[in-house]
Amino acid sequence: MLSKAALVAVAVAAVWTPQTSGVTARLRGVSATSDKVAFASGSGGTVLRTRDGGATWTKLTLPADAARLDFRDVDVIDARTVYILSIGAGNASRIYKSTDGGETWNIQFSNADPKGFYDAMSFWDANHGIVFGDSIGDKLQILLTSDGGLHWDKVPDSALPPALENEGAFAGSGTNIAVFGKSDAWIGTGAGPKCRIIHTADRGKTWSAVDTPIAASSSAGIFSVAFRDKSHGVTVGGDYRKEKDAVDNVAITSDGGRTWTLVKEKGLSGFRSVVKFVPGTKSTVVAVGPQGADISEDDGRTWTPIEMTSPLVGFDTLSFAPGKKVAFGAGNRGAIGKLEIR
Repeated sequence: MLSKAALVAVAVAAVWTPQTSGVTARLRGVSATSDKVAFASGSGGTVLRTRDGGATWTKLTLPADAARLDFRDVDVIDARTVYILSIGAGNASRIYKSTDGGETWNIQFSNADPKGFYDAMSFWDANHGIVFGDSIGDKLQILLTSDGGLHWDKVPDSALPPALENEGAFAGSGTNIAVFGKSDAWIGTGAGPKCRIIHTADRGKTWSAVDTPIAASSSAGIFSVAFRDKSHGVTVGGDYRKEKDAVDNVAITSDGGRTWTLVKEKGLSGFRSVVKFVPGTKSTVVAVGPQGADISEDDGRTWTPIEMTSPLVGFDTLSFAPGKKVAFGAGNRGAIGKLEIR
């Protein structure tokens, strides 16, 4: 007889397949450009690539000065154009770009402020991108590019709401920023007295902030934001020190992020570091964390656990291939898995 978890997996047709990365680094970045081509990134200067749907993963060679960096985010624009973001204080926060599918890399940005610490990035298109970092004093830190990363310019303080005390982002999955269309972006914050969503509707020229009901503390807050259109979004997180707890850690919006509603009944089954809408579906969402995964078929209003295929336990991050119901998850000790929504 199938276990309850297995029955759930069959009912929602969400199936994990373990893959072999060949590394032991913690992988917190993953990005797929198709169901065949994807990149993953993590600690120890680790960047991986698959060209066969994850059957094999190849560790790529980076510049010598990047060997010790922790690449928490990777964004694939196409099979040849890839950005990676490393995190850390001062010049440990860097952006590298490849235009030949990861064979060679060039540094585009190195943080010169010793107080600076950048957490995540995202791209509207090949030229226009955004990076978010922890606040410095009462100033939010957002960078923009409009020329494919040749220049990264800080958004003027006058265009941003003041930062809350200690407000920043958790660099847990590279998905603190959600972009939609040509001009909208939503950024989830944490570690401060409140968790907020910082929003732009004009590709970074002006910004506003709203409070969310996600629980906040020095180790808790929003870890991931996703939107399926300009109106419907989900944000997830929790306390990374309590991975099995799910306390006020998922909220939804249907008005473009102006208001957020906490999901109290049939919520997530633990801390979740990434949330993604499933391409090709009307309202299906997947949330994943180091200790498990959940799925919703109603825009995040109710959730059901997904069975993890042994030896998988969970992942830090997840990326669906554009237009496909296929995703790659990546996590601790080089864990990689393929998720298919059937």
